[in-house]
Amino acid sequence: MILAVRRRSVAVADRRWGARLGATVGLLVAVVALLLAPATPASAHAVLVSSSPAASAVVPSGPAEVVLTFSEGVRKVPGKIRVIAPDGSRADRGEPSFKGAVVTVPVDPAGGRGTYLVSYRVISADSHPVSGAFTYSVGAPSPQPVDSGTENRADPVVETAVKVAKYLGYAGLLLLVGPALVLAALWPRRLSRRGPARLGWAGLGLVLLATLAELWLQVPYTVGGGLLDVTGSGLGDVLGSVYGTAHLVRLGLLAAAAFLVRPLFAGPVGRTDGIILALLGGAALFTWPLAGHPAASPAPAVSVVVDAVHLGSMAVWLGGLVMLAVFLLRRADERELAAILPIWSRWAALAVAALLLAGTVQGLIEVATPKALVDTTYGRLLLAKIGLFALVIAVAAYSRSLVRRRTAAQRPAPVRRAIWVELAITAVVLGVSANLVQTTPARTAGADVAGTPTGYYATTLSSPLYSLQVELDPAARGNNSMHLYAYSKDNRPQPVAEWRATAALPSAGIEPIEIPLLPLTDNHVTGEINLPAAGEWKFRFTVRTSDIDQATVTATVPIK
Repeated sequence: MILAVRRRSVAVADRRWGARLGATVGLLVAVVALLLAPATPASAHAVLVSSSPAASAVVPSGPAEVVLTFSEGVRKVPGKIRVIAPDGSRADRGEPSFKGAVVTVPVDPAGGRGTYLVSYRVISADSHPVSGAFTYSVGAPSPQPVDSGTENRADPVVETAVKVAKYLGYAGLLLLVGPALVLAALWPRRLSRRGPARLGWAGLGLVLLATLAELWLQVPYTVGGGLLDVTGSGLGDVLGSVYGTAHLVRLGLLAAAAFLVRPLFAGPVGRTDGIILALLGGAALFTWPLAGHPAASPAPAVSVVVDAVHLGSMAVWLGGLVMLAVFLLRRADERELAAILPIWSRWAALAVAALLLAGTVQGLIEVATPKALVDTTYGRLLLAKIGLFALVIAVAAYSRSLVRRRTAAQRPAPVRRAIWVELAITAVVLGVSANLVQTTPARTAGADVAGTPTGYYATTLSSPLYSLQVELDPAARGNNSMHLYAYSKDNRPQPVAEWRATAALPSAGIEPIEIPLLPLTDNHVTGEINLPAAGEWKFRFTVRTSDIDQATVTATVPIK
């Protein structure tokens, strides 16, 4: 008997030693990734503020270089900065140099007279691509050349896949944190841990899958290709960036945590293992803001900490709700629920308070002005998230009142129904959040970068032949830049034989104005138009895809 007890003790000690060894290996992976991380200054959603030669300028002789100056520091996307000569050949020579916000492109000064096209695609510090184009002329203007290189815009399928991966990562995080927290502190000893353990492993798997998917998708998202347009060099560039480093650190920390959650999912663990697991989880939370907007905010240290608190509070609250709804309210008896629910109610209140405080601080940093809340996509998404969150708080208040009246333990059905309503609404909130982290922050979208009022309008118009993505910036009185992208019905770039666009303001008696369009690729054109008055402008686009096939689509655009 004594020998059996000793063997059991040795086996438990061996398992704990193995778990800690595995956690140490995972931590070493994270540390190596941190040591290899590049030092990059903070910036966000860079905007081209000036160029030399200036856009649309006519210079007497060919320059030896084209200089692009952005509002913030940027990183290179290989092969995505091009200067096209009037005859359609490449005028740039050698690789462009990057020094903070300034990009210098060597150009052949002996090129011919005429109009040159400069197209660019770079990466801002928060991992989002920034692209555009402009022209300048040597001697005198000529017909604009066409860039026959690869498309400078991300595939819509890739953009959607990135948002889906973000959503799965958030869902996996709460499914991992909820079981780990409840099993460590609130789970009755008499109940089996098999169900919560399966849920926790599923959550860990989702986070791992989402992290790997984000690393893979970041390559075509930044370079501008399809789902399978991933090369070794492109993947190497992503892994060598701050974005890639944050994801590698996350993978290392998750690997370390996996060795410690295994004994937790099997039974109670010691205090030391619990503390180590909590520290690993807290460190992993910081990898989300370090790979997104917070790391590039005006106050990066504050934003990163606040966003990590926001994310952790969400995972604790929603993960705990899942455990209550799926397991505890169904399996625990009245005596156990009477002990568990008051404790959980206090924890949930603290998590919600932290969530509100962190969200308020982050919103103030990212939005900057009240006007940006309604004038930018980021602000409107944030308002939608706030509205949904208010609904969740109302339902949570009802659940808390049941716990305070001490009726929840005797009649758990009303609490369980309320929790399912909370989870249904928060599933939508997570979807809004996944879009929010991929949207230009209001502080940047609403900034006056070049001394002109800025805004943005984008929509997708459909016809039987194609879908047309329309982007108008700043969608205000005065000069506006327009970009048109044509796609086939299966979301592939649609070659266009001829483009035509007009704008009219019938309410002010302004007849249709022809918009001159400059082809950048076979499915992408840009144009400049001066809109003299505010109002509901009627835009009309005619796209001919072959000698006999063409279709016209229209859009009403509010101009401020």
